[in-house]
Amino acid sequence: MHRLLLFLILLSLLSSHSEAQRTSPGAAATQRTVTSQTATPRVTVSGFVTDAGSGERMIDATVYERASFTGTTTNSYGFYSLPLLPGDAEIIVSYLGYDADTVRIWLTRDTVMNFSLVMSSSEIAAVTVTASGRRAKIESTQMSMIDIPVEKFLKLPVIFGEADVLKVIQLLPGVQSGTEGSTGIYVRGGGPDQNLFLLDGVPVYNANHLFGFMSVFNPDAVKSVQLYKGGFPARYGERLSSVIDIRMKEGNEKELHGNFAVGLISSKVSLEGPIIKDKTSFVISGRRTYYDVLAQPFIIRANRDSDDRTTGGYYFYDLNAKINHKFSDKSRLYLSSYLGRDRAYTRSRYVTNFQDGDNSRTEYKDSYGLGWGNIITALRWNYLITNKLFSNTTLTYSKYDFDVTIESSAKNLSTGAKEVDYFKYFSGIDDLGAKIDFDYYVSPRHSVKFGTGYTYHHFKPGVTTFRYDPMMGDDGLDTVIGDMRVRANEFIMYAEDNIDITSRIKINAGMRMSMFGVQDTGYFVFQPRLSVRYMANDDLSFKVSYSKMAQFVHLLTTSAISLPTDLWLPVTRKFGPPVSHQVAIGTGFLLPADLEMTVEAFYKTMDNLIEYKEGAFFGGTGSGWESKVESGRGWAYGAEFMVEKSYGKLTGWIGYTLSWTERKFENLNFGRTFPAKYDRRHDISVALTHKFSEKVDAGLVWVFGTGNAATLGVSEYPPISDNDYYYSPVTDYPGRNNYRTPAYHRLDLGVNLHKQKKNGIRTWSFSVYNAYNRLNPFFIYWGSTWVEEPDPANPGQMIYYSKPELRKVSVFPIIPSVSYSFKF
Repeated sequence: MHRLLLFLILLSLLSSHSEAQRTSPGAAATQRTVTSQTATPRVTVSGFVTDAGSGERMIDATVYERASFTGTTTNSYGFYSLPLLPGDAEIIVSYLGYDADTVRIWLTRDTVMNFSLVMSSSEIAAVTVTASGRRAKIESTQMSMIDIPVEKFLKLPVIFGEADVLKVIQLLPGVQSGTEGSTGIYVRGGGPDQNLFLLDGVPVYNANHLFGFMSVFNPDAVKSVQLYKGGFPARYGERLSSVIDIRMKEGNEKELHGNFAVGLISSKVSLEGPIIKDKTSFVISGRRTYYDVLAQPFIIRANRDSDDRTTGGYYFYDLNAKINHKFSDKSRLYLSSYLGRDRAYTRSRYVTNFQDGDNSRTEYKDSYGLGWGNIITALRWNYLITNKLFSNTTLTYSKYDFDVTIESSAKNLSTGAKEVDYFKYFSGIDDLGAKIDFDYYVSPRHSVKFGTGYTYHHFKPGVTTFRYDPMMGDDGLDTVIGDMRVRANEFIMYAEDNIDITSRIKINAGMRMSMFGVQDTGYFVFQPRLSVRYMANDDLSFKVSYSKMAQFVHLLTTSAISLPTDLWLPVTRKFGPPVSHQVAIGTGFLLPADLEMTVEAFYKTMDNLIEYKEGAFFGGTGSGWESKVESGRGWAYGAEFMVEKSYGKLTGWIGYTLSWTERKFENLNFGRTFPAKYDRRHDISVALTHKFSEKVDAGLVWVFGTGNAATLGVSEYPPISDNDYYYSPVTDYPGRNNYRTPAYHRLDLGVNLHKQKKNGIRTWSFSVYNAYNRLNPFFIYWGSTWVEEPDPANPGQMIYYSKPELRKVSVFPIIPSVSYSFKF
């Protein structure tokens, strides 16, 4: 800890020296002015920015003092601190979609000023505020980060009537989707295990429902979404490729509000309001699918004319809840939680009659169950130590588990004797953590973030239970296989310094130190971070960043879609932590017609990646997996372009990504470099919404992507065998991912119809997924077809043979959806 404090003291001394020497080019008068201002004692204006209607604290609101041209933004908890010279000050606070608040004040000492912003009803006011927010983004050192307004993606067309956070993230440049319809994301050449999902600061290990086709993040409970693809601040770590930081709503402090919605496959309800007005509030939101309920009439009909009974179903549910209490202007406590689970099951029963003299009848029962889910809990305490030093202390708990249960029984209905076969497989991971973060505002041009944290990991990579109870009194079986539990300890420290070097140059320099101990192995990894911004003029900036990232878990996956059978495993002595180095350079500029454009190029290397050996398959238990995988390297590089319009009747973005992603393993693919599975050369996305009136708005999404890489054989030949009649042909594979699937593209359309009712707003949402019915391949395989042709050697006769052909399976044709919601 003393090293961290020494590091911060040195940064402060260096930054103070640089501020004292700051000059404008060739202007001695300016130098005297700056020196004079530096010597003058400053006063600090600090406080919180909230939504006037709900009391929710606002993230990244802009706080700006007009005369001195100095400003800042609120942190993740709505807090700001702005040191200013004494005297007359005009402070302007703004946020996208809200009316700006302006206050004039004569400053003589440190002052606390809290602001409550009102949602804008004026297009002119929205233009002013948005321009301020756009300029703040251009001026920030942060690059490769996209802030996703929740109210925007709710207007986009959806599949099955369900808006989804991760499906919107898939539309952003630098992000590629996996299998069609799934919520899997691949960021700048990384794999699905390289994305850190945070819900109120707590890692989420499995972010999928419905076998990957929906995410666990209920939009009704989400307050903000931020995606980091590079230029990672030092406060983030533990994954190589991306951070998706999602914050839950805090609950309305003023009055009770809620909404409910009914879609094709699920329903949801949310409620928020004050417990003690302006002090304590809550929010609770839940949803459940009802496919299992809808399927029952068809199952009953199928069983109607038979003595056999078979039933089954699938459903998922999740519940978000949060409560917060304001002790004072300096102290606030939050408790947030998430509970979600998927369940699939089948059950069958049938009776057989044996004519063996006693006419005995035997009843057979079979059941199969599959379940997985997350439990997330965070207890956070915000405390304002001084008007320049903000602290946040967090206790976290994250649990993910998966289980399969198979049970079969046979019961003699005459004697009552019973035989039972029972099988259960279980895997999971539990995390228990604590961390403390500090924001220190040194001056208007200098701020520091630092903190430390500890996480206890408990890996349960696979436990299998067998039980057999025989009917005739023979010895049974009751055993457990693969009960291998692994415990690990992780400790981190970080510091990042955000400082204006000159009026045009600003840097964010940071260091993250991670220590990970598992069994008899320990790792210590330094992860330096640096971002530099240069302002060419008021509307144009250039940025460059470098990030080193490390993660201490591997994901063993067995399928192209996200299945709960994927196993999280810790690093070992043989397979160390994956590490990436990423460099990015880019520019951001404001265009006419209120457009904003960003262009970024990146290059990333990844070491200590794992892949299955040729022909290897992992059976499920956590033991022996090291012998089935290989370690290698990866590269990713490319360019990303994005044009965005954030306000007005027409809003949205157009994105384009040109990228390459490669892998190299010494013992795979003959040691040759091969493209990664989701190496996709071109990606285009268009996401637009248009507000026609207060009653009608519409959305459009169009995506295009060149094909993914796949491994397909090119020929077959008989094996060397003494049996000339019966054999399985050997397939010749020239290399890994040697084939490109056809290009993928589709168009989605949607319209929302709103109507003000007596007690709230009613909304009907209609959408069409894949509007022109493009049959994109879900997977491709070799099939065969019989061909009849004249025999050239025997005129007048025909020959018949099997001709191989590539076949594709498409599962998402045109799909219309409708949903109803009511907000009060």
